Amino acid sequence: MSELRENLGRVGLWSMQLRSAGRPQVREAVAELDDLGWRAIWMPGLDGAGALDDVGRLLAAAPHSTVVTGVLNIWGQSAAELGAGVAAFDAAYGPRTVIGLGVGNRAGAAARGQHYGDPVDSMSRYLDELGAAVPAGRLLLGALGRRMADLAAARTAGWHPFLVTPEYVAAQRARVGATPFLAPHQAVVLESDPAVARETARAGIGAFIGFPAYRANLRRLGFTDDDLVPGGSDRLIDALVAHGSADDVVRRVREHLGAGADHVALHVIDTPGSSGLPLAQWRELAFLAR
Repeated sequence: MSELRENLGRVGLWSMQLRSAGRPQVREAVAELDDLGWRAIWMPGLDGAGALDDVGRLLAAAPHSTVVTGVLNIWGQSAAELGAGVAAFDAAYGPRTVIGLGVGNRAGAAARGQHYGDPVDSMSRYLDELGAAVPAGRLLLGALGRRMADLAAARTAGWHPFLVTPEYVAAQRARVGATPFLAPHQAVVLESDPAVARETARAGIGAFIGFPAYRANLRRLGFTDDDLVPGGSDRLIDALVAHGSADDVVRRVREHLGAGADHVALHVIDTPGSSGLPLAQWRELAFLAR
């Protein structure tokens, strides 16, 4: 998957706020990110509603960047709709879209009148339906456990794990070998006061720690009930979130890359209650994109 590695570079930006790409200020910010040299712009798919519209807006705003969904829930659009959407993007903007797919949860499937079933089987069926509409080299899965990761390695370019540590990356790389593309999410808080940084981190990712799939994976990584409290223990937050200065962020990125990651998707978490986009932090970290 050398083409994917070349197109995305070693570090990209991941932001939930990019799911508001209908707002002019978001598109203006993305255009600046493109000018700053960020070549991988990651946006979560969340429940899928409106995600493809946002992808198109980001592609238009950032003419030199690849837009990656990290990740798009399979229940939000049919495989046919996704294939048609990617074909339209390619025709308008060139092949600058990478689609990360996630299986979500039972409630998401039920809300759309679909049967969740076994998550790996459901994802496999979706890939069957997608066929060659999106090339395997431009597909990633949101995987954590062994079965979904193995499906990702067998049928897509690789996977994008959320809320993981460099130790997770090292273990998976040793297990699957050098070929699958591995692009972990890495939360970041640029704040020198550890107490303030942890509070900010909990506001940004704390809710996810309560999700069963993430809890199960964190247990596999050695965290216990003492860590999996609401918002996460200090030990857990410090393991999942790089906080401090830009040098601290660089150190964590290097740990991921040294463990075998191909790319790191940085999720900058701003101070709780802050309005707008974390443009100042994105600018400060832009040297990592070069």
